[in-house]
Amino acid sequence: MSASASLVSGKLAIVPVVDGVRLSGEVGGLGPGRPHAIHIHEKGDCSAVDASSAGGHFNPDDSVHGRVGHGAHHGGDMDNLQADGRGVARVDAFARGVTLGGGAYNDVAGRAVIVHAAADDYTSQPAGNAGARVACGIIKVTR
Repeated sequence: MSASASLVSGKLAIVPVVDGVRLSGEVGGLGPGRPHAIHIHEKGDCSAVDASSAGGHFNPDDSVHGRVGHGAHHGGDMDNLQADGRGVARVDAFARGVTLGGGAYNDVAGRAVIVHAAADDYTSQPAGNAGARVACGIIKVTR
């Protein structure tokens, strides 16, 4: 669902893979031709107009923010999405070190996926300086 008065929307599927979860799908209404950050956030709450109710990045191991696959990072950190000229991003994102379902300390079920207005710079603390939260969705296990 959209957040921060944006028109961003989409649908993602999330599946467990070796050492993490993979998100796939499509998100539209983004800034055309621009990168946008995507993260898993700690709370499954999209009720605030700006999606601030989802809290910060999901960080089960109390790590610094970074880029997945490039050293220390939050469990909810993923590589940026790239919107095409129509503002649509085809999502194929990976979150390392988390699980889906089962209730472990690093389980992402019931948490939120947030798409941001700008790119994650992968270095700024605590969250990559990615700008406004433009979409928010809650991760649900359907099987």
